[in-house]
Amino acid sequence: MTRSVDPATLLPADDERLGVMAKFFRALGEPARLRLLEFLLDGEHSVSDCVEHVGLSQGRVSTHLACLADCGYVTARREGRRTYYRATDPRVAELVTLAHTLTTENHAALATCEKIDSFESDN
Repeated sequence: MTRSVDPATLLPADDERLGVMAKFFRALGEPARLRLLEFLLDGEHSVSDCVEHVGLSQGRVSTHLACLADCGYVTARREGRRTYYRATDPRVAELVTLAHTLTTENHAALATCEKIDSFESDN
C-alpha cells in the first residue's frame, strides 16, 4: 500500500533550511563520493582500502572522505597513523538502496537529461 504524501509538507519552509537540504544532495552528487559511501556501508575501511576500491589518488580520496565526514555521512576513527571510515547512520544504506531503485526505474530519462549538466555549469 502506497500512501499519498503532499510534497509541500516535506520541504522546509525557509530558504536557509532548503539550502541545507540541497547541500545534502550535492554531497552525494559526485560519483566517487557515492562509490566511497556505498563501499563504507558494509563496514569500516582504511583510507588505503578506499584508495584501492575507487582507484583514485590518496589525496583525492581523502578530500572526498572529508566531505562525506563533514556532511555527516561517515565518521572517522584514528588508530596510530591510520584513519578508518565507516557509514554513520544506517539510514544512509536505505537512501543508497532507494537511489539505486529510482535510478534503475528512471534510467532512460536520467541518462538523456541534459538540463542538470547545464545548471551545474552555470553555478
